[in-house]
Amino acid sequence: MLALVAEEHPDQAAATRPVTPAYQQILAAFTTAAGPLRAKELCQALEVGTESRHIEGMRSKLNKLTGRGLLTEPSPGMFALTPTQARGTD
Repeated sequence: MLALVAEEHPDQAAATRPVTPAYQQILAAFTTAAGPLRAKELCQALEVGTESRHIEGMRSKLNKLTGRGLLTEPSPGMFALTPTQARGTD
């Protein structure tokens, strides 16, 4: 998926590439999701805990990925892969 971004926009590839394995796991979870996910649902899917601190940390990561253009927020609190990212995972 990220290789496609690098091919289409080599100047932006570094800006969109997640820097840690945690971000890569988040993106992988979205590739298998049936639709948009909330931070708590993603915490459950990744088995990182559902305490407030975990959910808020996940929400922060999701917002960073949204800012990088890898995720969208179709409705408040719901996150999904951007249409271009979703096509790249086929």
